[in-house]
Amino acid sequence: MSYIAMNRFRIALGREAEFEDIWRNRESRLKELPGFVEFRMLKGPVGDDHALYSSFTLWQSKADFENWTTSEQFRDSHKNTGNRDRSIFAGPPQFEGFETILIEN
Repeated sequence: MSYIAMNRFRIALGREAEFEDIWRNRESRLKELPGFVEFRMLKGPVGDDHALYSSFTLWQSKADFENWTTSEQFRDSHKNTGNRDRSIFAGPPQFEGFETILIEN
């Protein structure tokens, strides 16, 4: 069965376009990884102090996702994370991983 990896991001109000540009302009190497199926960046509701976003990555298996987290491509994609202006965030990202137990088409 497949595996879904999601990161929830709370973005400071007024910084949404900046956050979206980071993702649009990034160098993605996900397609190089065995088991990668799909990536989506999702925009959710806006609250009193933040806008909610979630990255959604679909993998063929949890093992494929775990291999991504130890890959050269993962290290490359996260190498500039510490250099970013942290004030864009209204808190740290929250990871959520899900194993698929049922699919209906």
